[in-house]
Amino acid sequence: MKGFKVAEARAQFGDLLDQAEQGEPVFIERKGVRFLLSVERSELPADRGGPFFTAVDPDVLGGNWTWASGRKGLAFKARRR
Repeated sequence: MKGFKVAEARAQFGDLLDQAEQGEPVFIERKGVRFLLSVERSELPADRGGPFFTAVDPDVLGGNWTWASGRKGLAFKARRR
């Protein structure tokens, strides 16, 4: 069992997460209150398979459109011919 003050925990946060993931109890103390860092495993499968996007528009499937990145995020953009 390892205990850390908040300032120490901030400086070593990645290492503390690794220790907790390996099953070692990690406690962080702030103002006399102790917090236990624990791991909660996701029930989602690691590889869900299948595509991230499903395209149904024939122009998109045909390669006539692409993505453009800008200040407002992603948008469709016609490809130059």
